[in-house]
Amino acid sequence: MKTIKLGSRDSKLAVIQAEMVRAAVPVPCELVTMKTTGDMILDRTLDQIGGKGLFVKELDRALAAGEVDFTVHSLKDMPMEQPEGLPIVAYSKRADVRDALVLQAGLQELDLSKPIGCASARRRIQLKRLFPEADIQPVRGNVQTRLRKLDEGQYGALVLAAAGLHRLGLEGRIHRYFSPDEILPAAGQAIVAVQGREGSDLSCLSAFADADARDCALAERSFTRTLDGGCSSPVAAYAKLENDHLILHGMYVSEDESIVRFGQCEGDRSQAVTLGIQLAQQLKQAR
Repeated sequence: MKTIKLGSRDSKLAVIQAEMVRAAVPVPCELVTMKTTGDMILDRTLDQIGGKGLFVKELDRALAAGEVDFTVHSLKDMPMEQPEGLPIVAYSKRADVRDALVLQAGLQELDLSKPIGCASARRRIQLKRLFPEADIQPVRGNVQTRLRKLDEGQYGALVLAAAGLHRLGLEGRIHRYFSPDEILPAAGQAIVAVQGREGSDLSCLSAFADADARDCALAERSFTRTLDGGCSSPVAAYAKLENDHLILHGMYVSEDESIVRFGQCEGDRSQAVTLGIQLAQQLKQAR
């Protein structure tokens, strides 16, 4: 039986997520880890160095060259456009979609004399609505690096994805959760994606792939793509299913950030991509 090679970033969270795929695949798997450009450049924000593509470039190259059979990613870190011939081929069941507030170890109250650290414009804009008096500053690095910076006193709090903290066994660090009404998540948040080569045999992924997560992700990513939203663009999207009825929530922010609009649309799950386009156009053109 052929051993499947799974490509992953070498961070602890990325490896845990790749192991989730390995555990669900009924054939032998070898994990191939690598550092990406986005992991190595930590002194600038992502919009200054090229956006989300820097977290997948090396993995895409290895996949295209046949050095690995599949690659595993946090879906929210993937660019909205996939390289030709390298489609997303499976989506995990969605974990906790919420963002979470993490305080310095041992503290029980938010200290606003120090900045709140977050890694995206999406969070920054929504945090400003919740904590207008707070100083919101960017923070880079993997989860452990960000927590170290917090505990050293560089920040008064961090906002991180709850799903990542749970997967790392760090849910005890969570002070409070933000509902999607408070902070709308990023497109694809809490979903693990598997990327493959066009024409590959995908039968081994059937136990891992989740159709509900796929349809929600298609709507969210369609919304974000229509607004040309990448890592630096403050776009948010969250879809949920009620049987076969899909409800999509979105946030649009103008280029100068003077306009922030929220809205929703709904329809049959088979129309996921169309719903994303429809809501994006509706929010962009609203007066």
